[in-house]
Amino acid sequence: MPYFLCRLAAEDGRVFTESFLSTSQDECRRHFESEGFCVLSIQKDWKKQRLSSLSFEKKVKDRDFIMFNQELMALVRAGYPVLRSIEVISNRVKNPYLKEVLRKVEIDIRHGKALSESFAPFEKRFSKIYTAALMAGEQSGNLPDTVGQFIQYAKVIAQTKRRIRSALTYPILLLIFSSALLGILINFVLPNFSEFYKDFEAQLPIITALLMSFSVFVRGHWPLWIALAALLVLAYVQLKKNEKTLFWLEKMKLKIPLGRVIWTESAISLFSRTLSLLLQAGIPLLTGVGLACQAIPNKYLASRTAILPGSIKNGESLSESLAKTEFFPPLSLDMIRIGETSANLGEMLKEVADVYDESIQAKIDTFVSLIEPVVIIFMGLLVAVMLLSVYLPIFNIIKVAR
Repeated sequence: MPYFLCRLAAEDGRVFTESFLSTSQDECRRHFESEGFCVLSIQKDWKKQRLSSLSFEKKVKDRDFIMFNQELMALVRAGYPVLRSIEVISNRVKNPYLKEVLRKVEIDIRHGKALSESFAPFEKRFSKIYTAALMAGEQSGNLPDTVGQFIQYAKVIAQTKRRIRSALTYPILLLIFSSALLGILINFVLPNFSEFYKDFEAQLPIITALLMSFSVFVRGHWPLWIALAALLVLAYVQLKKNEKTLFWLEKMKLKIPLGRVIWTESAISLFSRTLSLLLQAGIPLLTGVGLACQAIPNKYLASRTAILPGSIKNGESLSESLAKTEFFPPLSLDMIRIGETSANLGEMLKEVADVYDESIQAKIDTFVSLIEPVVIIFMGLLVAVMLLSVYLPIFNIIKVAR
């Protein structure tokens, strides 16, 4: 959707220019005329058009989307119509892609579509769970509360992502720093020393000679490394498009000892929290289960839940159906069974999600506490190898000089 630079005249005689995101010049003109302005000229805003086409602008951060929903909930609760609320928010949004989405939603609502229908084309970005929650709020006539429940759900999911990301940041930075040091040593330090050593006709130690040979190989075959990197990127892109390969990789992930527990508990937490949100929003259990299964990130585990809608249709309870998936532990099944018998399934599913979120956080902390010493030891060995490869030849030169 392009930006248009509009020159406008107000009733008080002021003439000003405003950039506006719209599907066409006619749509842009109708918008400003409905606001009471006289449109003097309209042309494409090429400056903003170039910025909005950049790939990094094509993302909507979790906090931006949560903020949008908080503003939407506040405005609707204050009595603003949905269309007016979207207009007010879209005028303040700074992220170009989110602004573009909201403009399209605004146009669809003007043409008679409901809010959930307008967001339906963006399900891949904002998930089917969001559109289902909007639909439930529209049908129940309680959209602000439903959006509020989704905000709490989105905040917990975003917080879990941040925890995992922050837990992995330190080990990854250490590994990158170690690799950078090794690269500097091999490509810049050792080659300069090798010429110096040759003048003394000293025999290089084995460790230095090996590193030198590796350095010569790396520097002499750099086109090969570039081609290999490009090949790996291409292979990764192709693998992402191949559903069977992705399914196999997701299955292999579960064979990693600590990873299996974390990914399984994460799937249980996301399924439970999503189904809790949908049930509390008024979505029927059968429909909610189908949507909650899509919230499981691991495709292999998600495929194991495909039997749930059929089992529930056949009269089985949710806990009995989940037991057939063979990855829900007894504790979660017992808690869900209690929720079913007490007619409080939505709240109990939320409790299940909270329990496993805490368990995941404890396991991530354990993983970080174990990986940090391993990475530090690796860096220590790497530094030791660097020092030995540089200083051992110097000792040999001193012996030759004597």
